[in-house]
Amino acid sequence: MKQIVRIILAAAWLAAATAALAVEPFKIGLILPLSGPFASTGKQILTAANLYMQQKGDTVAGRKIELIVKDDGGLQPEVTKRLAQELAAQDKVNVLAGFGLTPLAFAAAPVATQAKIPMVVMAAATVSIPQRSPYVVRTARNMFQTTAPMADWAAKNKIKSVITLVSDYGPGIDAETIFTKRFTENGGKILANLRIPLQNPDFAPFLRRIKDARPDALFVMVPSGVGTAVMKQFIEKELGAAGIKLIGTGDVLDDDILPAMGSEAVGIVTTFDYSTAHDSPENKAYVAAFEKLAGHNMRPNFMSVGGYDGMHLIYEALKKAGPDADGDKLLAAMKGMRWVSPRGPVYIDPETRDIVMNVYIRRSEMVKGEIYNIEFDKYENFKGPGL
Repeated sequence: MKQIVRIILAAAWLAAATAALAVEPFKIGLILPLSGPFASTGKQILTAANLYMQQKGDTVAGRKIELIVKDDGGLQPEVTKRLAQELAAQDKVNVLAGFGLTPLAFAAAPVATQAKIPMVVMAAATVSIPQRSPYVVRTARNMFQTTAPMADWAAKNKIKSVITLVSDYGPGIDAETIFTKRFTENGGKILANLRIPLQNPDFAPFLRRIKDARPDALFVMVPSGVGTAVMKQFIEKELGAAGIKLIGTGDVLDDDILPAMGSEAVGIVTTFDYSTAHDSPENKAYVAAFEKLAGHNMRPNFMSVGGYDGMHLIYEALKKAGPDADGDKLLAAMKGMRWVSPRGPVYIDPETRDIVMNVYIRRSEMVKGEIYNIEFDKYENFKGPGL
């Protein structure tokens, strides 16, 4: 009889403990640049995260989802690291997420390792980011995925010589390295590799030098939001009139700023994993819902989709791992996960913890009086070997 009582009491204690745990909120610490020069990145991701929660609800596996948002300003890695430490140690978040630029993701990675919680990188694209912590999982693209197809396309389309112009930080250096290697392997010639400062860039002196060198094309990689300045000075310096084509990764024709670029931006070929104009039922529904929430003057861009997919990954991992899952169980649930994103079919490579996806070759075209990146070819399930 005493044994039965002990079993009943133990079962009751376990049930009470489980119930107590279930009511604890599941906390996501979202660190984004919501002020400063890269605030558009943070705004896109935050809008997408709010949209996902609006659509899917704020309770998963019996636990209420709490989104704790922090603004890191986008420029100082030490600020991002401090915020990550506070979220992990004081707020006891279950997942860290966001990270607008590579230096900021690098700074936070050791915090994820120490706290043993997943760190979902929704924006930063340097190839090596997942190597900085075994807890990093990325729903953004990496630079190999979006750069290598551009080098292939250029070599196959009568572009014999190229100058690369990239922002002097991780993704830009990756893009320069990858494009140069892939393009020259395909028989092309690189006339020069030029790097511009990440902060307060002045493209004019570089563009004058490029115009004098007369390459067949200029390959550009700059952060989201900087493409307007590139296009403006490319036109002012009359590089297009000199017969120089502008090509690049999709960052330069960011969907969020493309409408403001004018008709001069028509006809530019880029490679990327997402376009507002991507033709799928999932994306049409996503764009309509995003614009309803954000306002029709704000198109969803690639940053937004990295955030939307990041929230999906977190929600589904919690469902799969269960309400009492620790960081290691959540991480295990994320590895290998597959779903259909607004950008197309995607999955998390269990070995690299990077997203695998379609990469599209697009041309900017005028559609009903507005410019869009229209996809005309693709690399399916493109993973890539990295650098």
